[in-house]
Amino acid sequence: MRNLTLYIIFFQFVLASCNSNQPNSDVSVIDTLSHHQSLSPALITEPSLYDTDDPAIWINKQDISKSLILGTDKGDDFDKNAALMVYDLEGKIVKDKSVTGLTRVNNVDIAYGFQVNGNPTDIALVTERGRDLLRIFSIPEMDSIDNGGIPVFEGEDIKSPMGIASYRSPESGKFYAIVSRKGGESESYLWQYELKENEGSVSAELVRKFGKFEGGKEIESIAVDEELGYIYFSDEGKGVRKYYAEPAMGNEELALFATEGFTDDHEGISIYKFPDGTGYILVSDQQANKFHIFPREGTTENSHQHDLLKAVQVSTRESDGSEITYQTFNGKFPGGLFVAMSDDKTFHFYNWADIAGDDLKVYKEAN
Repeated sequence: MRNLTLYIIFFQFVLASCNSNQPNSDVSVIDTLSHHQSLSPALITEPSLYDTDDPAIWINKQDISKSLILGTDKGDDFDKNAALMVYDLEGKIVKDKSVTGLTRVNNVDIAYGFQVNGNPTDIALVTERGRDLLRIFSIPEMDSIDNGGIPVFEGEDIKSPMGIASYRSPESGKFYAIVSRKGGESESYLWQYELKENEGSVSAELVRKFGKFEGGKEIESIAVDEELGYIYFSDEGKGVRKYYAEPAMGNEELALFATEGFTDDHEGISIYKFPDGTGYILVSDQQANKFHIFPREGTTENSHQHDLLKAVQVSTRESDGSEITYQTFNGKFPGGLFVAMSDDKTFHFYNWADIAGDDLKVYKEAN
Protein backbone atom coordinates (compact mmCIF):
# COMPACT_ATOMS: atom_id res chain seq x y z
CA MET A 1 0.00 0.00 0.00
CA ARG A 2 2.84 2.37 0.88
CA ASN A 3 4.40 1.82 -2.57
CA LEU A 4 1.06 2.51 -4.26
CA THR A 5 0.67 5.73 -2.30
CA LEU A 6 4.15 6.88 -3.28
CA TYR A 7 3.41 6.05 -6.92
CA ILE A 8 0.22 8.14 -6.86
CA ILE A 9 2.05 11.10 -5.28
CA PHE A 10 4.83 10.83 -7.88
CA PHE A 11 2.30 10.68 -10.73
CA GLN A 12 0.49 13.78 -9.44
CA PHE A 13 3.82 15.63 -9.19
CA VAL A 14 4.71 14.78 -12.81
CA LEU A 15 1.25 15.81 -14.04
CA ALA A 16 1.44 19.13 -12.18
CA SER A 17 4.87 19.79 -13.64
CA CYS A 18 3.66 19.13 -17.17
CA ASN A 19 0.66 21.41 -16.71
CA SER A 20 2.84 24.19 -15.35
CA ASN A 21 4.80 24.23 -18.62
CA GLN A 22 1.72 24.77 -20.77
CA PRO A 23 1.24 28.26 -22.30
CA ASN A 24 -0.95 30.55 -20.23
CA SER A 25 -3.72 31.89 -22.44
CA ASP A 26 -4.15 34.87 -20.12
CA VAL A 27 -0.59 36.10 -20.66
CA SER A 28 -0.24 38.89 -23.21
CA VAL A 29 2.07 38.44 -26.20
CA ILE A 30 3.74 41.65 -25.03
CA ASP A 31 4.54 40.82 -21.43
CA THR A 32 5.94 43.55 -19.20
CA LEU A 33 6.23 41.42 -16.08
CA SER A 34 7.32 37.88 -16.88
CA HIS A 35 9.07 35.53 -19.28
CA HIS A 36 6.00 33.34 -19.87
CA GLN A 37 5.59 34.17 -23.54
CA SER A 38 7.80 35.78 -26.15
CA LEU A 39 6.89 37.63 -29.31
CA SER A 40 7.49 35.68 -32.51
CA PRO A 41 9.07 37.44 -35.51
CA ALA A 42 7.33 37.86 -38.83
CA LEU A 43 10.33 36.15 -40.43
CA ILE A 44 13.90 35.10 -39.75
CA THR A 45 16.71 35.69 -42.23
CA GLU A 46 18.91 33.07 -43.77
CA PRO A 47 21.85 32.43 -41.43
CA SER A 48 25.23 34.01 -41.98
CA LEU A 49 28.39 31.92 -41.77
CA TYR A 50 29.78 33.09 -38.45
CA ASP A 51 28.44 35.73 -36.05
CA THR A 52 25.80 38.36 -36.81
CA ASP A 53 26.02 41.59 -34.86
CA ASP A 54 24.20 44.71 -36.12
CA PRO A 55 21.55 45.56 -38.77
CA ALA A 56 20.58 48.67 -40.72
CA ILE A 57 17.53 49.29 -42.91
CA TRP A 58 17.98 50.95 -46.31
CA ILE A 59 14.76 52.36 -47.77
CA ASN A 60 14.73 52.51 -51.56
CA LYS A 61 12.86 55.76 -52.19
CA GLN A 62 12.33 54.97 -55.88
CA ASP A 63 10.91 51.50 -55.31
CA ILE A 64 10.22 50.62 -51.68
CA SER A 65 9.78 46.94 -52.54
CA LYS A 66 13.49 46.83 -53.42
CA SER A 67 14.62 48.11 -50.03
CA LEU A 68 17.42 46.18 -48.33
CA ILE A 69 18.54 45.12 -44.88
CA LEU A 70 22.27 45.32 -44.19
CA GLY A 71 23.81 43.27 -41.41
CA THR A 72 27.31 42.58 -40.15
CA ASP A 73 28.81 39.12 -39.82
CA LYS A 74 31.87 39.51 -37.57
CA GLY A 75 33.61 36.44 -38.92
CA ASP A 76 35.80 33.97 -37.08
CA ASP A 77 38.42 35.66 -34.90
CA PHE A 78 40.38 38.20 -36.97
CA ASP A 79 40.74 36.42 -40.29
CA LYS A 80 39.48 38.02 -43.49
CA ASN A 81 36.19 36.14 -43.42
CA ALA A 82 33.87 38.79 -42.02
CA ALA A 83 31.18 40.30 -44.22
CA LEU A 84 28.66 43.05 -44.63
CA MET A 85 25.61 40.97 -45.47
CA VAL A 86 22.75 42.25 -47.62
CA TYR A 87 19.24 40.80 -47.30
CA ASP A 88 16.02 41.40 -49.20
CA LEU A 89 12.66 41.95 -47.50
CA GLU A 90 12.09 38.19 -47.48
CA GLY A 91 15.22 37.68 -45.39
CA LYS A 92 17.15 36.10 -48.25
CA ILE A 93 20.86 36.87 -48.61
CA VAL A 94 21.63 38.93 -51.72
CA LYS A 95 24.98 37.35 -52.51
CA ASP A 96 26.03 39.63 -55.36
CA LYS A 97 25.69 42.69 -53.11
CA SER A 98 27.13 41.30 -49.87
CA VAL A 99 30.68 42.54 -49.17
CA THR A 100 33.08 39.76 -48.16
CA GLY A 101 36.78 39.58 -47.29
CA LEU A 102 36.52 41.99 -44.35
CA THR A 103 38.17 41.63 -40.95
CA ARG A 104 36.01 41.56 -37.81
CA VAL A 105 33.28 44.00 -38.86
CA ASN A 106 31.10 45.16 -35.99
CA ASN A 107 28.36 47.72 -36.65
CA VAL A 108 26.68 49.39 -39.59
CA ASP A 109 24.59 52.52 -40.16
CA ILE A 110 23.19 54.33 -43.20
CA ALA A 111 23.25 57.94 -44.38
CA TYR A 112 21.11 59.27 -47.23
CA GLY A 113 22.14 61.79 -49.87
CA PHE A 114 25.89 62.20 -49.29
CA GLN A 115 27.38 64.00 -52.28
CA VAL A 116 29.77 61.87 -54.35
CA ASN A 117 31.02 63.49 -57.57
CA GLY A 118 28.11 65.91 -57.34
CA ASN A 119 25.51 63.14 -57.05
CA PRO A 120 23.46 62.45 -53.91
CA THR A 121 24.47 58.95 -52.79
CA ASP A 122 23.21 56.73 -50.01
CA ILE A 123 26.09 55.23 -48.06
CA ALA A 124 26.70 52.46 -45.52
CA LEU A 125 29.12 53.25 -42.69
CA VAL A 126 30.79 50.15 -41.24
CA THR A 127 33.40 49.61 -38.50
CA GLU A 128 36.09 47.15 -39.57
CA ARG A 129 37.41 46.42 -36.11
CA GLY A 130 40.09 43.97 -37.19
CA ARG A 131 41.93 46.72 -39.10
CA ASP A 132 40.91 49.78 -37.00
CA LEU A 133 39.07 51.32 -39.94
CA LEU A 134 35.84 53.06 -40.81
CA ARG A 135 34.52 51.69 -44.12
CA ILE A 136 32.15 53.46 -46.53
CA PHE A 137 30.13 51.71 -49.25
CA SER A 138 27.66 53.15 -51.73
CA ILE A 139 24.12 51.75 -51.69
CA PRO A 140 22.68 49.81 -53.48
CA GLU A 141 25.82 49.06 -55.51
CA MET A 142 27.84 48.26 -52.33
CA ASP A 143 31.00 49.66 -53.90
CA SER A 144 33.84 50.78 -51.63
CA ILE A 145 34.31 54.58 -51.78
CA ASP A 146 36.85 55.03 -48.97
CA ASN A 147 40.21 54.21 -50.64
CA GLY A 148 40.34 50.95 -48.72
CA GLY A 149 39.33 52.34 -45.33
CA ILE A 150 39.59 55.39 -43.05
CA PRO A 151 41.78 55.04 -39.92
CA VAL A 152 40.06 55.98 -36.65
CA PHE A 153 41.26 56.62 -33.07
CA GLU A 154 44.72 57.42 -34.41
CA GLY A 155 47.33 57.89 -31.71
CA GLU A 156 45.39 55.84 -29.15
CA ASP A 157 46.61 52.65 -27.51
CA ILE A 158 43.08 51.20 -27.81
CA LYS A 159 41.41 51.57 -31.20
CA SER A 160 39.18 48.58 -32.13
CA PRO A 161 36.19 50.55 -33.52
CA MET A 162 32.85 48.94 -32.70
CA GLY A 163 29.76 51.16 -32.70
CA ILE A 164 28.85 53.51 -35.55
CA ALA A 165 26.09 56.04 -36.18
CA SER A 166 25.62 58.70 -38.84
CA TYR A 167 24.34 62.24 -38.37
CA ARG A 168 23.45 64.88 -40.95
CA SER A 169 23.27 68.38 -39.48
CA PRO A 170 19.99 70.16 -40.35
CA GLU A 171 21.78 73.49 -39.88
CA SER A 172 24.94 73.01 -41.95
CA GLY A 173 24.12 69.95 -44.04
CA LYS A 174 27.40 68.37 -42.94
CA PHE A 175 27.63 64.61 -42.53
CA TYR A 176 29.20 63.02 -39.46
CA ALA A 177 30.17 59.57 -38.21
CA ILE A 178 30.13 58.87 -34.47
CA VAL A 179 32.37 55.93 -33.57
CA SER A 180 32.80 53.98 -30.32
CA ARG A 181 35.62 51.57 -29.51
CA LYS A 182 36.42 48.47 -27.51
CA GLY A 183 37.89 50.52 -24.64
CA GLY A 184 38.56 54.14 -23.80
CA GLU A 185 38.65 56.97 -21.30
CA SER A 186 35.55 58.52 -19.77
CA GLU A 187 34.67 61.91 -21.34
CA SER A 188 36.40 60.94 -24.60
CA TYR A 189 35.25 57.38 -25.32
CA LEU A 190 33.43 58.32 -28.56
CA TRP A 191 34.97 60.28 -31.44
CA GLN A 192 32.93 62.26 -33.96
CA TYR A 193 34.24 62.72 -37.50
CA GLU A 194 33.04 64.99 -40.29
CA LEU A 195 32.76 63.08 -43.56
CA LYS A 196 34.15 64.80 -46.65
CA GLU A 197 34.23 63.87 -50.31
CA ASN A 198 37.13 64.37 -52.69
CA GLU A 199 37.02 63.12 -56.27
CA GLY A 200 34.67 60.27 -55.53
CA SER A 201 36.26 59.08 -52.30
CA VAL A 202 35.25 59.74 -48.70
CA SER A 203 37.61 60.93 -45.96
CA ALA A 204 37.00 61.85 -42.32
CA GLU A 205 38.16 64.72 -40.10
CA LEU A 206 38.00 64.45 -36.30
CA VAL A 207 35.84 67.22 -34.79
CA ARG A 208 35.32 66.16 -31.15
CA LYS A 209 35.83 63.56 -28.45
CA PHE A 210 33.08 63.00 -25.89
CA GLY A 211 31.10 60.45 -23.89
CA LYS A 212 31.08 59.48 -20.25
CA PHE A 213 31.84 55.87 -19.41
CA GLU A 214 31.14 54.01 -16.19
CA GLY A 215 33.90 51.47 -16.77
CA GLY A 216 33.95 47.71 -16.38
CA LYS A 217 32.35 46.88 -19.72
CA GLU A 218 32.27 48.85 -22.99
CA ILE A 219 30.30 51.13 -25.28
CA GLU A 220 29.11 49.65 -28.57
CA SER A 221 25.58 50.62 -29.50
CA ILE A 222 24.98 54.18 -30.74
CA ALA A 223 21.81 55.71 -32.19
CA VAL A 224 21.21 59.23 -33.51
CA ASP A 225 17.88 61.05 -33.49
CA GLU A 226 18.72 63.33 -36.40
CA GLU A 227 15.43 65.23 -36.37
CA LEU A 228 15.61 66.12 -32.67
CA GLY A 229 19.40 66.43 -32.63
CA TYR A 230 20.44 63.84 -30.04
CA ILE A 231 22.95 61.00 -29.73
CA TYR A 232 22.20 58.00 -27.50
CA PHE A 233 24.67 55.29 -26.58
CA SER A 234 24.65 52.25 -24.31
CA ASP A 235 27.16 52.32 -21.46
CA GLU A 236 26.74 48.56 -21.13
CA GLY A 237 27.07 48.23 -17.37
CA LYS A 238 25.25 51.45 -16.46
CA GLY A 239 22.49 52.68 -18.78
CA VAL A 240 21.80 54.84 -21.81
CA ARG A 241 23.51 58.23 -22.11
CA LYS A 242 22.20 61.18 -24.14
CA TYR A 243 24.17 64.04 -25.78
CA TYR A 244 23.67 66.70 -28.42
CA ALA A 245 24.51 65.48 -31.92
CA GLU A 246 25.69 68.91 -33.09
CA PRO A 247 29.36 69.33 -32.09
CA ALA A 248 28.91 73.09 -31.53
CA MET A 249 26.34 72.38 -28.80
CA GLY A 250 29.06 71.03 -26.53
CA ASN A 251 29.74 67.83 -24.61
CA GLU A 252 27.27 68.15 -21.73
CA GLU A 253 25.51 64.91 -20.82
CA LEU A 254 21.79 65.57 -21.10
CA ALA A 255 20.44 62.39 -19.53
CA LEU A 256 21.30 58.98 -18.13
CA PHE A 257 18.37 56.57 -18.15
CA ALA A 258 17.55 52.85 -18.40
CA THR A 259 19.66 52.29 -15.29
CA GLU A 260 17.30 49.82 -13.60
CA GLY A 261 15.57 46.57 -14.50
CA PHE A 262 18.20 45.22 -16.89
CA THR A 263 19.55 41.71 -16.35
CA ASP A 264 23.10 42.55 -17.43
CA ASP A 265 24.25 44.34 -20.61
CA HIS A 266 22.52 47.36 -22.17
CA GLU A 267 22.94 46.82 -25.89
CA GLY A 268 21.25 47.77 -29.18
CA ILE A 269 19.36 51.07 -29.45
CA SER A 270 16.82 51.96 -32.13
CA ILE A 271 14.36 54.85 -32.45
CA TYR A 272 10.78 54.62 -33.80
CA LYS A 273 10.02 58.13 -35.09
CA PHE A 274 6.74 59.93 -35.71
CA PRO A 275 6.96 63.10 -37.86
CA ASP A 276 5.65 65.19 -34.94
CA GLY A 277 8.75 64.43 -32.86
CA THR A 278 7.17 61.75 -30.70
CA GLY A 279 7.98 58.05 -30.78
CA TYR A 280 9.92 55.42 -28.87
CA ILE A 281 13.47 54.43 -27.96
CA LEU A 282 14.07 50.67 -27.81
CA VAL A 283 17.01 49.29 -25.83
CA SER A 284 18.13 45.66 -25.79
CA ASP A 285 18.25 43.90 -22.41
CA GLN A 286 20.65 41.43 -23.95
CA GLN A 287 20.78 38.50 -21.55
CA ALA A 288 17.03 38.66 -20.81
CA ASN A 289 16.04 38.58 -24.51
CA LYS A 290 13.94 41.71 -23.99
CA PHE A 291 13.65 45.22 -25.36
CA HIS A 292 12.84 48.04 -22.96
CA ILE A 293 10.83 50.87 -24.52
CA PHE A 294 11.06 54.55 -23.52
CA PRO A 295 9.36 57.71 -24.87
CA ARG A 296 11.42 59.44 -27.55
CA GLU A 297 10.20 62.91 -26.56
CA GLY A 298 10.63 62.49 -22.80
CA THR A 299 7.96 63.75 -20.40
CA THR A 300 5.83 66.88 -20.66
CA GLU A 301 7.88 68.49 -17.89
CA ASN A 302 11.32 67.35 -19.07
CA SER A 303 12.29 66.33 -22.60
CA HIS A 304 15.39 64.60 -21.21
CA GLN A 305 13.47 62.37 -18.81
CA HIS A 306 12.86 59.00 -20.43
CA ASP A 307 10.81 56.73 -18.16
CA LEU A 308 10.16 53.06 -18.96
CA LEU A 309 6.89 52.43 -20.78
CA LYS A 310 7.08 48.67 -21.15
CA ALA A 311 9.43 45.74 -21.78
CA VAL A 312 8.84 43.28 -24.59
CA GLN A 313 9.94 39.65 -24.46
CA VAL A 314 11.20 38.57 -27.90
CA SER A 315 12.41 35.42 -29.60
CA THR A 316 15.83 36.80 -30.49
CA ARG A 317 18.72 35.46 -28.42
CA GLU A 318 21.17 37.85 -26.75
CA SER A 319 20.51 40.66 -29.23
CA ASP A 320 23.39 43.09 -29.75
CA GLY A 321 22.04 45.36 -32.48
CA SER A 322 18.68 46.49 -33.82
CA GLU A 323 17.05 48.98 -36.18
CA ILE A 324 13.50 50.19 -36.79
CA THR A 325 11.42 52.19 -39.27
CA TYR A 326 7.75 53.14 -39.46
CA GLN A 327 7.75 52.15 -43.16
CA THR A 328 5.53 49.14 -43.84
CA PHE A 329 6.95 48.31 -47.31
CA ASN A 330 3.60 48.17 -49.08
CA GLY A 331 1.94 46.83 -45.96
CA LYS A 332 4.30 43.89 -45.58
CA PHE A 333 5.21 44.80 -41.97
CA PRO A 334 2.16 46.29 -40.23
CA GLY A 335 3.04 49.43 -38.32
CA GLY A 336 6.66 49.32 -39.48
CA LEU A 337 9.67 47.01 -39.41
CA PHE A 338 11.86 46.22 -36.40
CA VAL A 339 15.02 44.20 -37.11
CA ALA A 340 17.00 42.60 -34.28
CA MET A 341 20.16 40.52 -34.34
CA SER A 342 20.05 37.03 -32.79
CA ASP A 343 23.11 35.04 -31.75
CA ASP A 344 22.06 32.07 -33.88
CA LYS A 345 23.61 33.83 -36.93
CA THR A 346 20.33 35.42 -38.01
CA PHE A 347 18.32 38.62 -37.89
CA HIS A 348 14.67 38.62 -36.83
CA PHE A 349 12.09 40.86 -38.55
CA TYR A 350 9.16 41.98 -36.35
CA ASN A 351 5.99 43.90 -37.10
CA TRP A 352 5.90 47.08 -35.01
CA ALA A 353 2.14 46.62 -34.60
CA ASP A 354 2.83 43.36 -32.74
CA ILE A 355 5.34 45.08 -30.48
CA ALA A 356 3.08 48.08 -29.86
CA GLY A 357 0.01 46.03 -28.99
CA ASP A 358 -2.67 48.13 -27.30
CA ASP A 359 -0.16 50.13 -25.28
CA LEU A 360 1.87 52.10 -27.85
CA LYS A 361 1.13 54.16 -30.92
CA VAL A 362 1.47 52.93 -34.50
CA TYR A 363 2.25 55.29 -37.35
CA LYS A 364 -0.45 55.36 -40.04
CA GLU A 365 0.97 55.83 -43.51
CA ALA A 366 -1.03 58.02 -45.87
CA ASN A 367 -2.91 56.13 -48.54
